Amino acid sequence: MDMQGSERIEAPVDAVWKALNDPDVLRQAIPGCESLEKTSDTTMVAKVVLKIGPIKAKFEGAVELQNLNPPQSYTISGEGKGGLAGFAKGGADVSLESDGPSATVLTYVVKAEVGGKIAQLGSRLIESTSKKLAAEFFSNFSAAVGAENSQASA
Repeated sequence: MDMQGSERIEAPVDAVWKALNDPDVLRQAIPGCESLEKTSDTTMVAKVVLKIGPIKAKFEGAVELQNLNPPQSYTISGEGKGGLAGFAKGGADVSLESDGPSATVLTYVVKAEVGGKIAQLGSRLIESTSKKLAAEFFSNFSAAVGAENSQASA
């Protein structure tokens, strides 16, 4: 499954980059995230609970940041295992571009695959759920970064 899009975030590039690398901000933004811990400068471990159609699964996995080009871009890739529900793995190329002095356009290209029971749900349900989760992530992320940015400038 491939998905791409862009989001305008009301914060300068440096603030968005910092937030993209902050486990506390990401934990708040990722739908269903129970925990997210940084294990090194480029790796994190996460526990996420997701409901996809009739299946609710708890995924545990690792995330790695690659191709770092601060504060413009990176690739985030990971794999999560959800027990009997299956697995999900994939990655996203993320890039940031300044949109005036106080806003950033974040562009992403995601490639992902799922296996196990989840894969049997059908691509339409998986794709619509993925789009809904991406929209929820960016809404949460924008709110967190915007709030952090307004506190920093106050």
